[in-house]
Amino acid sequence: MPSRSAAGVRTGVRVVVAGDRGTGKSSLISAAASDAFPEYVPAVLPPTRLPSDFYPDGVPVTIVDTSSSMESRIKLIDELKRADAVVLTYACDQPMTLSRLSSFWLPELRKLEIKAPVIVVGCKLDLRDERQPMNLEQVMAPIMQQFREIETCIECSSATLIQVPDVFYYAQKAVLHPTAPLFDQEKQTLKPRCIRALKRIFMLCDHDMDGALSDAELNEFQVKCFNAPLQPAEIVGVKRVVQERIRGGVSDLGLTLEGFLFLHALFIEKGRLETTWAVLRKFGYNDELKLRDDILPVPTKHAPDQTVELTNEAIDFLRGIFRLYDSDNDGSLQPSEFDDIFVTAPESPWTVDPYVDAAERTPQGNLTINGFLSEWALMTTLDPSYCLANLICIGYGGDPTSALRVTRRRSVDRKKKQTEKNVFHCFVFGPKKSGKSALLNSFIGRTFSSNYTPTNDVRYVANAVEQIGGSQKTLILQEIPEDGVKKLLSNKECLAACDVAVFLYDSSDEYSWKRSRELLLDVARRGEESGYGVPCLLIAAKDDLDPFPMSLQNSARVTQQLGMEAPIPVGVKLRDSKSVFSRIVSAAEHPHLSIPETEKGKKRKRYRRLVNSSLMFVSVTVGAAVAVVGLAAYRAYAARKNT
Repeated sequence: MPSRSAAGVRTGVRVVVAGDRGTGKSSLISAAASDAFPEYVPAVLPPTRLPSDFYPDGVPVTIVDTSSSMESRIKLIDELKRADAVVLTYACDQPMTLSRLSSFWLPELRKLEIKAPVIVVGCKLDLRDERQPMNLEQVMAPIMQQFREIETCIECSSATLIQVPDVFYYAQKAVLHPTAPLFDQEKQTLKPRCIRALKRIFMLCDHDMDGALSDAELNEFQVKCFNAPLQPAEIVGVKRVVQERIRGGVSDLGLTLEGFLFLHALFIEKGRLETTWAVLRKFGYNDELKLRDDILPVPTKHAPDQTVELTNEAIDFLRGIFRLYDSDNDGSLQPSEFDDIFVTAPESPWTVDPYVDAAERTPQGNLTINGFLSEWALMTTLDPSYCLANLICIGYGGDPTSALRVTRRRSVDRKKKQTEKNVFHCFVFGPKKSGKSALLNSFIGRTFSSNYTPTNDVRYVANAVEQIGGSQKTLILQEIPEDGVKKLLSNKECLAACDVAVFLYDSSDEYSWKRSRELLLDVARRGEESGYGVPCLLIAAKDDLDPFPMSLQNSARVTQQLGMEAPIPVGVKLRDSKSVFSRIVSAAEHPHLSIPETEKGKKRKRYRRLVNSSLMFVSVTVGAAVAVVGLAAYRAYAARKNT
């Protein structure tokens, strides 16, 4: 049974109980389920279910008993990896079992990469020697310091039923209302992603945008999250608590952002994590403090050769955001201005690959409007859901369904001999040292470097390209490392999302040309086999170096055989490369042209034409025969009638 509903809400919690033999695991489970101490329990109990009404959260708990014997180790590991929470037991009358938690069990969980929260439980509290009292907090503090995955420690007695139900309540709570995403136990502060989420919620509730929640806004927030209004005395009490504990938490206008954050930190410190989680979930957050998928209406692609683009409405919103945060009106965003835009998103999305260093920047490192919109276009192409989540987080107030659109199938564009796309995705192939990275760097305004640094992973850059007539398209260049081509082409649909492919070669190196030609033929064959053929261009890089003998003749012969344009010559330093990118976009705008045809592909096409013409001939012949037979039958019928 899945533990989450379609909306990301948990429908069950799976708790696995582990620990040394004889520590009381089975008795604990049996006592929790029956509210009585069992006289006899088997060595390992079958899974035990606590119904949904057992605890206030209304979520059923399945408790899985385990054996610590070597024979059952494989089953134990499997159960631990499926656990939502782990209860580790020790026996209060056997101090060695407590030592074994830090010497074996907790390191073992880390070794197995178990990410579930851990509840440490001391069983058989009634059997502890009263002459040897133990301060649980004092003993567990260093262990919890070392193993941060421990959520809670508790001692209980199955014989006397002391704190037995609490064990699985805390286990359930650790899953439903986890501490780790919200609070840094070591620093005793809210975690950055939690602060960002709460800041967004504060701004959404601050309707008059005065930087504070008035009594009316506080009341509206309370009703939205908890379905109950705050009484005037309660509002006064909340403000008083904040004023006494944090300077600037309350202003003349109401509860400030600092006060709002302080309140949630206070809830967490007091163990009331369910309060903060109720707020976060009401505003669409999941356990990772990202917006849930069920509130992200990403349009569905019905075919692999469709892509997703931003709508004009979303682009207009982003232009407005750019102007709003360009505080010095210099036409670019400084790093600090850029970070301010995403202060209410889980993190700044473009500080990691593939978005970092993927767009045009000024010499000072600022992001231009073209660079800003190109980054969004790239994110929309690669991860539409991530793009929509970030749009909503930074304040997109329109209908989320109006932010993205699905493009027409590329196969339909090819038949219609035109496209309606505004963003084109170009694969850049070529052997090592052919100039692929230099081409990408040139596209986003990077200066040429003579130092060769091989690209081992796929790299993306994006920018706007002005076309004749004043139209502007966004072009995404994806560099395919030579060593990664085989893996890419092993996927039958690898070319579905590609609008155009370019093949670079060093025009001064014969091997580079031959290898580029091989790559071109491999891609052409894959396109013919899959039905996702793409327009292709050859680029003769390093054109200002002496070409190898027969360079022009060889390249001209190959392009003529494949039905492609002649290679585009480009110098070493790519000083005047704008025309190259215009040519690439132009090829993408004409999806029916420049698609290479191999000899095998030509034969296949001729065969299809022959079959089609034969079928047409048979159809015409059969139709004529039917007509003749029909006419003869009619004449015979007419003659009989006259007779």
